[in-house]
Amino acid sequence: MGRIAFSYIIISIFIVIFFILALWTIWLFREWRLLEIILKKFQNKDSLLFEEDSTISNISLKKRRKQKLISSLQETRQSKLVSELEQILNRASWQEEQAKKEKNQVMKLISDLSHQLKTPLANIILDTELLESDELKEEQRKEFLHHAKAQAARMQWLMQNLLKASRLENGMIQFQAENTGIKATIVKAVNAVYAQAREKKIEIFMEEFKDIVLFHNPKWTVEAMINVLENAVKYSKEKSKIKISMMEMDIYTRITIHDQGMGIPQTEYNKIFQRFYRGKQAQEEEGTGLGLYLAQLILQSEQGYLTVDSKLGKGSSFHFFLLNRNFR
Repeated sequence: MGRIAFSYIIISIFIVIFFILALWTIWLFREWRLLEIILKKFQNKDSLLFEEDSTISNISLKKRRKQKLISSLQETRQSKLVSELEQILNRASWQEEQAKKEKNQVMKLISDLSHQLKTPLANIILDTELLESDELKEEQRKEFLHHAKAQAARMQWLMQNLLKASRLENGMIQFQAENTGIKATIVKAVNAVYAQAREKKIEIFMEEFKDIVLFHNPKWTVEAMINVLENAVKYSKEKSKIKISMMEMDIYTRITIHDQGMGIPQTEYNKIFQRFYRGKQAQEEEGTGLGLYLAQLILQSEQGYLTVDSKLGKGSSFHFFLLNRNFR
């Protein structure tokens, strides 16, 4: 009897061990199956765990399904692994999207540069070919050299400003605005375009106003104002006037640059601040359509903005809105 009882005990132990192993195998299979589902859904890019959706209903559905999946796992090493794996895959998915965006931005930048540099580069090649002629007079040679130099300077300006605009767009360039007087900023911008205005006998004058403290970066704001002033000089007739005025408001101070140029149609008010856009009225003048775009980017980086009012044949008024003293 003792041996029979012992045999039963041994058999019972083996049966229990078998069932434990079977349950453990099933549990492991279930755990790895869940991992496999997550991986397959991620690879197919249709997993509710990894896709972003803008609608609230889809977000709620995503959370419910995610919770249902994760809640089925116990707080074990496997469940922790699933959670960490999900974080890794989410991060990888985000990095992939960022890489695609950066690639598209680089391709667009290269395309824009190629398109804009085509004309000045062709002009330089033509000037160089003409300079190779032995029949050129010294005066003509100087003229072609001057033209080639001007085209090279245009290319340099374009590349610098396009890269600058692109970096501002993507946050690669960040500058600090500060509470500082605006009068010196305006004077520097006017001085920068004084020679161009004098050549066309255009008078630039400022209305009398007291110097006030505005929230801006002097260096970058000067650049934004120069871009607007250069356009005012370029598109205005000889012996015309450019007036600069200022008006304080509750939150912003408005600085207006008014010219007596050709004017801008109302339908183009928003378009002129787009990259490389040039209005129909400005097609005959040399330009790139980058100055106003860059000026708007600069003001937005200072929590300000730039607007325009204009009438065809009666000139344009560009309004710089800068924050009053910031006490943060």
